[in-house]
Amino acid sequence: MMSPKVYSHAESADVANAVGKHVLKLQNSALESGLTFKIALSGGSLGKVLKKALIDNQDIAPKVKWDKWEVFFSDERIVPLDHPDSNFGLFNEMVLKSLPEGTTKPKVNTINESLLTGQDGQASGADQAKDIEIAKDYQSKLPKDHKLDLILLGCGPDGHTCSLFPGHQLLNERNELISYISDSPKPPPRRITFTFPVLENAVSIAFVAEGEGKAPILKEIFNDPSSKLPSKLVTDIKTGVDVNWFVNDAAINGVDVIASKY
Repeated sequence: MMSPKVYSHAESADVANAVGKHVLKLQNSALESGLTFKIALSGGSLGKVLKKALIDNQDIAPKVKWDKWEVFFSDERIVPLDHPDSNFGLFNEMVLKSLPEGTTKPKVNTINESLLTGQDGQASGADQAKDIEIAKDYQSKLPKDHKLDLILLGCGPDGHTCSLFPGHQLLNERNELISYISDSPKPPPRRITFTFPVLENAVSIAFVAEGEGKAPILKEIFNDPSSKLPSKLVTDIKTGVDVNWFVNDAAINGVDVIASKY
């Protein structure tokens, strides 16, 4: 079993830099053996990190083979793609729109907007059957072998990751690869999310967590063996997935963990 590696830097720019190098390494490795680099992203501050890492960084930017990328979202809010809560929307704003002119854009797998019902991802007035169809449709877009080269994740202050929340029944989901959730404790309530079978089958998983606000939850993840937080369960996956954490020094302040530079 591989134990997770933790890479910590003082400055945000250096964290982004390390993430960028890791993305490149996995991109190049994937393209040595296949035609595409299959990467899944979450929302939150990841869009900003990716812009800093892959577009603003002049060492890394020319080496990103965008035309060979296939992008998925590890979770998505059931809202229009141009809605402020959309993870695709965030990636589009921060990354796709910032690509130099003439760049061939990656293939991006989004939820099927034609199936959307209700308003702003709220439960009232939504058609649950259509939401379940959105999850099934998204599952059908996954690679045939369900294997992703890299899944980039965030970690919420409650320890959630993807749209897998502490104590939620979806932590035990083994049949569906993409599940629908209508009771997300964090708004909006209606979302779709990767489940553990997809996470366990990845080549590499990388968490990105910054800020002193993350220190208490990282302390539990790294120092409490009995913790059942979703981010802890992902960190402890035992199927041979390469798991890495990219953090800034503030996020692991007071956490008993061995960290190195990437």
